[in-house]
Amino acid sequence: MSDALKHECGIAHIRLLKPLDYYKKKYGTAFYGVNKMYLLMEKQHNRGQDGAGFASIKLNTIPGERYISRVRSNQAQPIQDIFAQINERINEEIKANPEYADDTELQKRYIPYLGEVFLGHVRYGTFGKNSIESVHPFLRQNNWMHRNLIVAGNFNMTNVNKLFNNLVELGQHPKERADTVTVMEKIGHFLDDEVRKLYKKLKKEGYSKVDASPMIAEKLNVAKILRKSSKNWDGGYAMAGLIGHGDSFVLRDPAGIRPAYYYKDDEVVVVASERPVIQTVFNVDFDDVHELPPGNAIITKKNGDVSIKEILEPLERKACSFERIYFSRGSDAEIYEERKMLGRLLMPEVLKSINHDTLKTVFSFIPNTAETSFYGMVEAAQDELNKQKNEAILEEKETLTDARLQEILSHRLRTEKIAIKDAKLRTFITEDSSRDDLVAHVYDVTYGVVKPEDNLVIIDDSIVRGTTLKKSIIKMMDRLKPKKIVVVSSAPQIRYPDCYGIDMARIEDLVAFRAALALLKDNNQYDIVEKVYKKCKEQVDLDDKEVQNFVKEIYDPFTDKEISDKISELLCDEDVNAEVKVIYQTVDNLHKACPKNLGDWYFTGNYPTAGGNRVVNRAFMNFFEGKKDRAY
Repeated sequence: MSDALKHECGIAHIRLLKPLDYYKKKYGTAFYGVNKMYLLMEKQHNRGQDGAGFASIKLNTIPGERYISRVRSNQAQPIQDIFAQINERINEEIKANPEYADDTELQKRYIPYLGEVFLGHVRYGTFGKNSIESVHPFLRQNNWMHRNLIVAGNFNMTNVNKLFNNLVELGQHPKERADTVTVMEKIGHFLDDEVRKLYKKLKKEGYSKVDASPMIAEKLNVAKILRKSSKNWDGGYAMAGLIGHGDSFVLRDPAGIRPAYYYKDDEVVVVASERPVIQTVFNVDFDDVHELPPGNAIITKKNGDVSIKEILEPLERKACSFERIYFSRGSDAEIYEERKMLGRLLMPEVLKSINHDTLKTVFSFIPNTAETSFYGMVEAAQDELNKQKNEAILEEKETLTDARLQEILSHRLRTEKIAIKDAKLRTFITEDSSRDDLVAHVYDVTYGVVKPEDNLVIIDDSIVRGTTLKKSIIKMMDRLKPKKIVVVSSAPQIRYPDCYGIDMARIEDLVAFRAALALLKDNNQYDIVEKVYKKCKEQVDLDDKEVQNFVKEIYDPFTDKEISDKISELLCDEDVNAEVKVIYQTVDNLHKACPKNLGDWYFTGNYPTAGGNRVVNRAFMNFFEGKKDRAY
């Protein structure tokens, strides 16, 4: 993606179902779980580069011995940093105590991070400071084993203020309004409540506090706790948690916005944000890894019993389409084919833009996630070229010579790697004109492969803000002196802010929105802006379920093509010589390519939860009022 986006986080959870000695004998190490956690997290590093965290729990420890370990990092390479810390600590202990080396019992007892239950997180921060305090997993400590709670998630809640107020009404005094804190404290409240009820019941039955403790852990109804805790959550989430005595869970939002996949055999339970990660790390087939159903939780009790429980009634499935376009690893079999299809479906419009002149067109892509869509586009372009060859042969069949036949058959599709991303440039110079010059050089180009009579078609996975396109890519492409530059987006026009995990909260940052405003001015219809503002303002005190998305009215007067053409204008400076055209994917084609991920609110404004409409209206009001505040 040419515009860098901070987006969805990644989770990794492993529960070992056998004693550690089993893994030592079979795999040569009691650190089997730790090693697998490293791989699960590293293979999801694309989902989070602002921070990483790891937590583990040892089962069946005796009082006075540490059973919870946690390490977090917000360094430049956070995954490597936390596992370097883990390895250093492990090696120190074994070096100081050589008797630990082959004794799994001693290792478990005295070496930190070694255990049976693990939770990992890779973080892409959306809002707020990138401090160590913001890095998951979060820990809620208590001297009662079963009241300790560790939480990590891939999520954003649209109603943080409401959740915060709910906690206050319960008598709590939260230290901040962050959604992670409010979620953890909500779960923690009902965990405490359930523990108290179980203890009272067991006390009546004559059990001492010491005897009651393990029985509480056994009888604890995790599904019940999650149902009470999540009752008022509005957002997209895959929420993972560990309870001190060893129970664990991962809960997915009822619209299936955020992804979660699991695998289970007689040795392990594994949950991660992406399917191919589990496939690779555990060497299992596609069909062995299952998607966690929306509104459901996978719960593993301390005794190893695993169940899938419906926690919230599933809504209409609106799994995020950006998961398929951009976020997830393209090595997933389904995602790979979907991305190719996205490119293929764009080809009819691309052919129109170049007048079907495939011989004088160079096809390329913006590295790196657009590469698969590029393959699909090229396959469709090759089909067109083959069609043109056939037509030429049939048209000239009466006069066709061998030399002419060879000439027709020799025509090849021209595909080149044109755009080269040199480095992630840091704009250490804050003066505006200098910074713009630096941004202009984020991408470089391959010289000598484009001729002045050529069209240059270049595909990107999406065009969000258009900043990098305007300041860097188009200008660099223009240096090659093509006749025409066609920029193709495998995603539709992004018109509305996201509130479920992506850093797209300010509507005025979106190039499609700016294009619509420009068209309203051009057509003397800018009064619509104030009308929409008033409608949004009238809804401020309404319940979320009653709120409508009136921002759609900004786009209603115009066709998709009119907005795309205006975007083409906005992205071109006067010093660009080539004709520039921007082509976007249609929403209908997006759904054809990605039939299981129909969450399209970025493009349509059809939010999957009630909170989305409130957020988009607030984002619009912030724009109108000139505020830079967060919309949720």
